[in-house]
Amino acid sequence: MQAEIINIGDELLIGQTVNTNASWLGERLNQHGFRVNRTVVVPDQREAILESLQESLERSHLVLITGGLGPTKDDITKKTLCEFFGTDLVIDEESLRRVESFFASRGMTMLNVNRLQAEVPRSCKVIPNLRGTANGMWFERDGKVVVSMPGVPHELHAMVDEAVIPRALAYFERPPIVHRTILTAGVGESYLADRIAAWEDSLGAEQIKLAYLPSPGLVKLRMSSYSGHSREEVVGRIARKEKELMALIGDIVFGFDQDTLGSVVGRLLSDRHATLCVAESCTGGYLSHLVTSVPGASEYFAGGVVAYTYSIKDHQLGVSGELLASEGAVNEETAIQMARGARERLQTTYAISTTGIAGPAGGTEENPVGTVWIGIAGPDRVFARQFRYGKSRERTILMASQAGLDLLRKEILGIAAAG
Repeated sequence: MQAEIINIGDELLIGQTVNTNASWLGERLNQHGFRVNRTVVVPDQREAILESLQESLERSHLVLITGGLGPTKDDITKKTLCEFFGTDLVIDEESLRRVESFFASRGMTMLNVNRLQAEVPRSCKVIPNLRGTANGMWFERDGKVVVSMPGVPHELHAMVDEAVIPRALAYFERPPIVHRTILTAGVGESYLADRIAAWEDSLGAEQIKLAYLPSPGLVKLRMSSYSGHSREEVVGRIARKEKELMALIGDIVFGFDQDTLGSVVGRLLSDRHATLCVAESCTGGYLSHLVTSVPGASEYFAGGVVAYTYSIKDHQLGVSGELLASEGAVNEETAIQMARGARERLQTTYAISTTGIAGPAGGTEENPVGTVWIGIAGPDRVFARQFRYGKSRERTILMASQAGLDLLRKEILGIAAAG
């Protein structure tokens, strides 16, 4: 079952607003058996909306539109939809009561322009907006469906989950679509592709497609199948191939689907009633952010020290002043002393340290920009590993933070790659 997404708004085209709705809708549609062919962003212009809508309906069964439903003059989506479907605007009395109640509950004066929010195309089915004033609208034509919704994310999310998806599932018959994402860390895309080449070649016979989704420090492998008599059959085929894949690359797989390194490490710590602290220099707190972005992190994360200067490394973490004076901060021993000092002072089971040169300046021949030492201190040992990430400051900070979590994951699990 084919679907397309049309996002309306000049603010999306000029980069003033990040288009998070497209990725969120694409994920939701795929979860429920709709294959997204295309996502487009168009300006608040009648001709652009009409053209895009016509093209989408020629290719797809379901078209979702977001944006352009506000009360101001630049919001033209409703009038344009009336033109496309040959209808006119009318006041929906139930919607009007909701708008009046919305303003009354907030002690606000309702203006005439707000009353226009209750206007809807005569031929649509109204999808109530229980979190705002702009209704959703459901249109049907020749067995196909167009749904127009507000662009405000929290209003859109509720409308899709509570009304649009249930209606679409009842309206359309869909073949099973199954995705499984395997998450790897610490290897590049080309290395990974070479390592699993023979396995990848075998996927065609199982009607499974593979996508490589690289990002700094990570590569996601997404297996997808759009063919099968039942969902159970497709899930079984993918599960068999996943088992084969794990036998090949299980050492670099850290999780699946929506996992993150932070959530995986958090589960490992929780399961062992272990705790963690961090001592960060070049990552400047980003490692802590990855850890604390996981709900419930307070169960195992004690805290950390952002030790940017020599004096903080010395006085707060116990790094040798003589070492810093003679060797500097970017070396194995400094990373080890930072991790050990943090673990002792914060009294945790494990500690991660980061020290390096994020750039763009400060590099030397021995330690070029992008050089990072990451230390791990635990009950059994303390060690450090060197990484080199190149000249991008942002990339170095991100990759070093992720590498620290992955090193800890491997240490907890006793994976030999940790050293």
